This record gives sequence, structure tokens and C-alpha cells, in this order.
Amino acid sequence: MFNSIHFLIFFPIIVSLYFGIKHRYRWILLLLGSYYFYMSWKAEYVILIMISTLVDYLAGMQIYNSKSLFRKKFFLGLSLFANLGLLFCFKYFNFFSESFRTLLTKFSIPMNPITLKLLLPVGISFYTFQTLSYTIDVYREKIKPEKHLGIFAVYVSFFPQLVAGPIERAKNLLPQFYDKHHFEYQRVANGIKLMLWGFFKKVVIADRLTIVVNTVYNNPADHSGLSLVIATVFFAFQIYCDFSGYSDIAIGSAQVLGFSLMDNFKRPYSAKSIVDFWRRWHISLSSWFKDYFYIGFLGGNRVSIPRWYVNLFLVFLVSGLWHGANWTFVIWGALHGVYYVIEKMTNKFRKSFLHLINLDKFPRFHGLIQTGITFSLVCFAWIFFRANSLSDALYIASHLFYPVFNLSNIGVGMMGLLLCFALIGFLEFVHLLQKHIRMREFLTTKPIWIRWPIYSALVLLILLFGVFHGTQFIYFQF
Repeated sequence: MFNSIHFLIFFPIIVSLYFGIKHRYRWILLLLGSYYFYMSWKAEYVILIMISTLVDYLAGMQIYNSKSLFRKKFFLGLSLFANLGLLFCFKYFNFFSESFRTLLTKFSIPMNPITLKLLLPVGISFYTFQTLSYTIDVYREKIKPEKHLGIFAVYVSFFPQLVAGPIERAKNLLPQFYDKHHFEYQRVANGIKLMLWGFFKKVVIADRLTIVVNTVYNNPADHSGLSLVIATVFFAFQIYCDFSGYSDIAIGSAQVLGFSLMDNFKRPYSAKSIVDFWRRWHISLSSWFKDYFYIGFLGGNRVSIPRWYVNLFLVFLVSGLWHGANWTFVIWGALHGVYYVIEKMTNKFRKSFLHLINLDKFPRFHGLIQTGITFSLVCFAWIFFRANSLSDALYIASHLFYPVFNLSNIGVGMMGLLLCFALIGFLEFVHLLQKHIRMREFLTTKPIWIRWPIYSALVLLILLFGVFHGTQFIYFQF
């Protein structure tokens, strides 16, 4: 885990060796380091990454070299079957087996479900989608296959983004393994700054908010009203800081080594619509579903209007299932699908209504209303994402607005609660600054007597207010 002493020892060693050896041997170091990184969790599961790597490497070569369309489709199908088959067995088999048993029980048909006692491999959904995008792009003739098996293996297992993204495209990442990266002080410093900000978001904000969220969501029947509202809002910021914090550390550590990964978040809670939210949240996954499932498989918007709405809804439904084998995730995805479709269906009506009441003449006020409504809808959907069961989610959703204001058993005292709100306020203040300036570049232009106190203050805040329990990143479970 990034937030472990193990990683804080591992990463400097990798960086030192990387810049200390010749360029032609660096892929070997990255491959061994990446496999070690993954095997630190459960060693034998690295075999799954090796299988995906070998299957997609061979499939890509065969697709490219095949003259007949049938052979190209056969090897594409082989890649899809192997990768999605592994994902299904480890992540979804038990879910569908149990769901099928429940369905048959409704019709008084007894059934003993078959279940597999398998531990879900960390990051399997991420590296599966990354390898699939490579094979599909080769099939579509958007890229040529990678001939160097070792380089391709590094692309699949590159440790900064292996277990929780960003989900990179081969067109962007693969060529970078051939570039000769030199140690450049400013680039390395910028990467470390981003890592530091990621650590702050994770161990100070996310893990401190976790205390309240877990207290309430693990025992929802003991709470009602205001405590449920606070815990739900806190979870919205917890999952954002947890996941975007991981992404910052991933992008920053890759930048230290000389690699450029795509941005995964762009101030999502500043979104003025659900459509806007999904342009800002988990961008690498949203763009993957758009390119390969929505457009490539469903046909995008090149269909009739009713079918278009169905396509949009299906994307979010499958996205919810991608996150987890549980009906709570499916409902979370379905809710966003409903939000998205209704927003598209009512677009013209809403514009006409705003013009009618003259609200469009006050763009800032209108923007605040839009942001507030969007955030509220997103938070409501987060209830189903975080709840331990569907019954818990329904209880929380139905008890949110009870006139109960007791906060005595929320997991922290009043000072702890105020600290949580202060941290969220600080985060939003930084986001406000980021809206107008690029913080790392801005700080670079400032004299050392301004820069270093800011860096020192951030480190001090991490040491003073960080929660150092080695809490796992939320998206590791996906």
C-alpha cells in the first residue's frame, strides 16, 4: 500500500536503481519491481497478471498478422473470453450464483448454490480493462502490437497504477517505456509534491472522515437524521480524497520516474450537472466505458432516441457492477443512469424554464444552485455505494430527514467533528485556488522562503492529524 512504511522504503530504492542503471535494463527493473509490489499482497496471484499478459500479447500479435477477418475476431474473442472469464470467476461467480438461487426461491424452487472460495485479487478490474483496451485497439487498427514481451508485461503491471488506475491506454503508456528518462530536478520535485498532496488527502482527510463514516454506516439502526446526513456527506469526501489521493500518488510517483499518466479527477464536486460530474470523476474509467462499451459495443448515440437512452442507462448499470458484485453497487450505477437520462431528456425544458423565470440572468447564483443539486444527488447515490447491505441502504435513505439532531455517538467528539469540517473546508479552498492556477507550477515560481514553509506545513499537518493505521484504499477492493 502507498500509505505504508514498506512503500516508503520500496519507492526510493526503485527510483535510485532506475536512474542508476542503463536505459536498456530499466524495463527489467520496472517489471521485477512491479511484480514484487503486487506479490507483497498475495504472491501466487501474480500468476493471473502473467496469464492476462501472455494471452493479450499473443492475441495482439495474431490479430495484427492475420489476413482474414474471422481470425482477427477469433483472437479478439479469445482475449475477451480469457480476461473477462477470469474476472467473472474471481469477482462475479458467487454473486450470480446466489442471485440465481434467490430468484428460484421466489418460485419455491430449491437450489443449493455453487460457490467458489476464492479471494478477490487486488486490482483485477483495473488491469483487466487495461489489457482489454490494448487488444481492442489493435483489432481496430488504432495501434500496432507491442513486439517486446517484456515491455508489454511492464505496461500491464506498471506498479504506480497497477491496483487502482488510472486505467491507461497503450497508445499513451507503451511508447514511454522506450523513452530515455533522465533525472530532472524540477520534474522529480513536482512528482513528489503531487505525492505529498495525495498522502495528505488520504491519511489526513479520508482516514479521519472514515472514523465517523464507519461508526454510522456499520451500525445504521443506531442513528437517524442529522448523523446520517453528516456521515453521508463525509463519505462523499472520504471516497474522493481516498481515491483521488491514490491517483495523485500514482501519477506523482510515475512522474518522478519520467512517466506521464492521465488525470483521473478534476474537482468533481464542483460539477453543475451529472453529465459534468462524470467528466470529472474517475475519468480513466468513464472514458473507457465511453470508448469501448458505449460507442464500440452499444453504438453510442448513432441509434434511435429511445435506444440512446437505454444505451446510456446500460453504461451506468454495468459501471455499477464493475465496482462490486453486490446489488448495492448495481443500484448505485442505476441511480446515476436514471440521473443522466433524465438530465438529457429534460435539457431543453430546463433551459426554457430558466429563461422564463430569468434565472439565467444570474449565472453565479444559478451555478451555485446547480452545484448544490448535483452534489445532493451524488451524495444520495453514495448511500448505496457505501452501505454494507441493501437493507442498510434503504434504512439510511428513509431516515435521512428525521428531525433527530443527536451527535453523541457519531464516533468523534465535537472537536473531532469540527476538525473534519475544517479539513473539508481546507480541501475546497485548495480546489478554489486550483480553479484559477496550477498549484505546483505556481509554487515553483515563488522564492524558497515561501515554498518551503508551505511544504513543511503540509508535512507537519500529515504528522499531526494523519491517521496511521495503514487503512486500505477503498478502490483496492475493485
